[in-house]
Amino acid sequence: MSLLHEDEHATSGRVPTDDAGAGAAPGAPPTAAALRAAARRRAVGLVVLAVAVSLTCTFLGRWQWNRHVARDAAIAVVEANYAAPPADLADVVADPDAPLPEADAWRSVEVRGRYVPDAAVLLRNRPVVPGTPGYHVLVPLVVQDAAPGSFGAPVDAGRVLVVDRGWVPTGADGSVDVDVPAPPAGDVTVTVRLRPGEPVSSRSAPDGQVQAIAPTQVLAAAGVDGEPYAAYGGLVREDPAADEPLGALAAPSTDPGSHLSYAFQWWVFALGGLVAFSVAARREWVAARALGDAAPAPHPARPRRARGRDEIDEDAEIEAQQRRDLQAQASAMRSR
Repeated sequence: MSLLHEDEHATSGRVPTDDAGAGAAPGAPPTAAALRAAARRRAVGLVVLAVAVSLTCTFLGRWQWNRHVARDAAIAVVEANYAAPPADLADVVADPDAPLPEADAWRSVEVRGRYVPDAAVLLRNRPVVPGTPGYHVLVPLVVQDAAPGSFGAPVDAGRVLVVDRGWVPTGADGSVDVDVPAPPAGDVTVTVRLRPGEPVSSRSAPDGQVQAIAPTQVLAAAGVDGEPYAAYGGLVREDPAADEPLGALAAPSTDPGSHLSYAFQWWVFALGGLVAFSVAARREWVAARALGDAAPAPHPARPRRARGRDEIDEDAEIEAQQRRDLQAQASAMRSR
């Protein structure tokens, strides 16, 4: 009898499952509060992204605007000075050691002196004429009078002015096979356009060549002792003229470039990004408010499939067999 009760107790303790083998019910859906919080987080993130994109594009536009302003100022200096009549070098450069002011760039000046013979230095990696490789020819000019148009004693005599006399084509191997025409010998009156001296270059160059028009570096490459002007000059003309002229230096470009259009493009991107991300953030916020306090409707339960007739008969047969086995066991125990 006890065995029968134990078996019935074990049978009743089993967890019933449906015929399809379904497991536990899925987790509950997110609440309305959770959905609202997620939507608001997305809205805040979009606002932060809008501000970041807008600020970045604004600063990039400002950078391009500053480049446009600097380029516009450089063009104004060229237009004011390039075609102006020449003045004495001493009138424009009162202190030879002082850097040339930007307002005096491209000023035409006259100076009297003597070129140092066999002291030409080649400037590398500098454009001359589009499509034509070449070297700029830099020659030291020992000044005899920096104010040849004025009466009185010579000014800045003994100083050295580096003159960019023009350009020559590169040789067959680009270094030693270069034919450099000689400058005029003896006293010469030179008209040049002033340019600020460049910083000393740390790049190496073959003997007799330089990578920048740094006056001290040019004199060192030429093997010339002397105190150089901080500025140098681009040749306009020489009196007397050289027997064989060099390639003429190109006029400075007055193309303003695309900096202004780039600046406006960046600012349009800044405004567009701010508007687009702000609209997306507002939609997320409005969607969060529309959720309200009501929980979302639960998913409808899937109806269980009704058992067929064959399954019912099979279950009944199994239960009958289990009862007969229990009765047989009980009878065997009583007979003992």
